[in-house]
Amino acid sequence: MKKLFYITISFFSILLNISCSSDYDETTVKSIPNLSERYKTGGETTVFENGFFSFDNPASNLNTQNLETHLAGDAQFEQAFVTAPAITNPGLGAQFNNTSCVSCHPKDGRASFPSDINSLSGFFLRTSIPGTNPHGGPNPTPGFGEQLQNQAVYGVTPEVKFQVDYQDMPVTFKDGTTVTLKKPIYSIAESYIDFPSNAMLSPRIGPPVFGLGLLEAITEEDIIEKQDINDADADGISGKANYVWDASSQSIKLGRFGWKANTPTILIQSAGAYNNDIGITNYIFSQESSFGQTNGEQNNNDDPEIANDILDQVTLYCRTLAVPAARNLEEPEVVRGYELFDKAKCSSCHTPKHVTGNFTGIPAISNQTIYPYTDMLLHDMGEGLADGRPDFLATGKEWKTRPLWGIGLTRIVNGHTNFLHDGRAKNIEEAILWHGGEAENSKNMYTNFSKSDRDALLAFINAL
Repeated sequence: MKKLFYITISFFSILLNISCSSDYDETTVKSIPNLSERYKTGGETTVFENGFFSFDNPASNLNTQNLETHLAGDAQFEQAFVTAPAITNPGLGAQFNNTSCVSCHPKDGRASFPSDINSLSGFFLRTSIPGTNPHGGPNPTPGFGEQLQNQAVYGVTPEVKFQVDYQDMPVTFKDGTTVTLKKPIYSIAESYIDFPSNAMLSPRIGPPVFGLGLLEAITEEDIIEKQDINDADADGISGKANYVWDASSQSIKLGRFGWKANTPTILIQSAGAYNNDIGITNYIFSQESSFGQTNGEQNNNDDPEIANDILDQVTLYCRTLAVPAARNLEEPEVVRGYELFDKAKCSSCHTPKHVTGNFTGIPAISNQTIYPYTDMLLHDMGEGLADGRPDFLATGKEWKTRPLWGIGLTRIVNGHTNFLHDGRAKNIEEAILWHGGEAENSKNMYTNFSKSDRDALLAFINAL
């Protein structure tokens, strides 16, 4: 198990009156408000660690009992599963995408886009056909379910192999600079049976898992209050909540997690990942994801392949991973970038501040002032990012606003800067340039900025 790093830093924040010329309006740049509060992005859970282990620390304010469970969950998060029968961690597959949690969320961070799309990685494809299931969610693709597994245990055929081609999409800035985006076009090959012609595909890459408990602890009222489904304020930005099926409570609940806010809780997210990504049954999802398929598991009478307490430990682990502190917020370029971020209305969706409510059993994430930079809502992101696949209330163009906290540490921790739902953006600038729909005006404002202002905006985002 990885070492845990605890760093105690005596932190004194000084609000500076910084004066410098801004390219966009030649006004005096002021300091970022509530600077010391903003450094503690995860409230009292925050850790001041900006190196290789920035994403995999326990919340700094955990009580003894929750810390013990967190450490147990940490060990389970890293366990690789193998084919049954085996003494340790049996039950892999029959089809799967990867063999462990940490393989899709390396160092509790972001998976990179694989150089070989059919290798073990944090990438996979969701699928469904038109219509909905009995709970209003995606309609599973016959013979394949809702997730395509491109790996299989010995002697079993994978459901499919993935394919990707690219279309060049040049973007020209006002100053003449050109960036060429590469739009991925996904398809499948070598399917074990004919793949339905009306099946939809939606790519996914494993996102960071730190700070999830804080996002789960934001009250539903706080999230719903930010909705503007009909754009009543006429700012071009609507935002809506997703409501999804909770397999644990057998009821409809607010969606919070997943790229389309299609999962209500970290428990369901964790249980679903075990079941679909690794092929491991559990007390939430007791049936193999490939049950009934001709290349799948035919026996539906097995006991869950992980013990109940293992799933609960991993769930608490994901709920109690600390958020790394922001950095360099008093530097003049970062302060200028903060003002440009607001001017471009990036903060309309990437809402900086929330206050969490009471979360039963985990006081560490309760009543915390946090700065995740997300409104937790769905937004139309335009044709460029559209997958054409609805997911409960999310349309084929809508995606949940991703939190930005810790994003500037991605290269240090994970060794890459692949962003967006499928890792198509190779850096933060490309991620901005992919924005469309409700974010079209913000993207256009960015392309009209001077090089120095673009650099300042990126410096601010990298400081989060």
